[in-house]
Amino acid sequence: MASVAAAEGAAAALRSVLSRAQQAAARSGRVPDTVRVVAVSKTKPVGVIRGVHDAGHRCFGENYVQELIDKAPQLPEDIEWHFIGNLQSNKARALLAGVPNLDMVESVDDQKIANRLDRVVADLGRKPLKILVQVNTSGEESKFGVDPSGCVELAKHVKLGCPNLVFSGLMTIGMLDYSSTPENFKMLANCRKEVCEELGIPEEQCELSMGMSADFEQAIEMGSTNVRVGSTIFGAREYPKKN
Repeated sequence: MASVAAAEGAAAALRSVLSRAQQAAARSGRVPDTVRVVAVSKTKPVGVIRGVHDAGHRCFGENYVQELIDKAPQLPEDIEWHFIGNLQSNKARALLAGVPNLDMVESVDDQKIANRLDRVVADLGRKPLKILVQVNTSGEESKFGVDPSGCVELAKHVKLGCPNLVFSGLMTIGMLDYSSTPENFKMLANCRKEVCEELGIPEEQCELSMGMSADFEQAIEMGSTNVRVGSTIFGAREYPKKN
């Protein structure tokens, strides 16, 4: 019964998040349904994820390769999985082979992982994989992501040098100090402008993945098209207790 209650609670929380996201989009003068909410389900049981899926949601995100490989086969195939954690090149094949419905990797931060994903997609005969280039807009050493000065070069490499990948936009993780997050969001928007000018593509064709549970509305108002919301939907993370 606890898992049923958790699933129902998560589904209700999702509806609230979707409403808030649509309102934020409207405040910024955009069409509400142009914002994607990625329900970040890391550490959450399959039953709770299924409850949110049953409520009509299809886009979910996971941070850890093995956790996603374990969960995906137990859940409906129409889920569009986003991998949002740091991906080591030696785990790329396992991820793509184990999750046929992986829709996007949001965390490509160097040419090595881009090249590896490109080769694995070709080897497996998968359809081209959507990619976001992760940018470290805060300059924190603890954060993954290419330096803003290198995002144009990496985006260009993905678009022009990786035929089995689809360059879809940019991603960032803002500082935990949310008072400074707007600068991180402005930085990513500036990166998009530079990337689009270099690649000759319209900005509306280049996604911005920024904003999480604490600041997704602000991120949407500043141009985010993709927000990654975990604890606001699913509650606090449930990590195993250490002995």
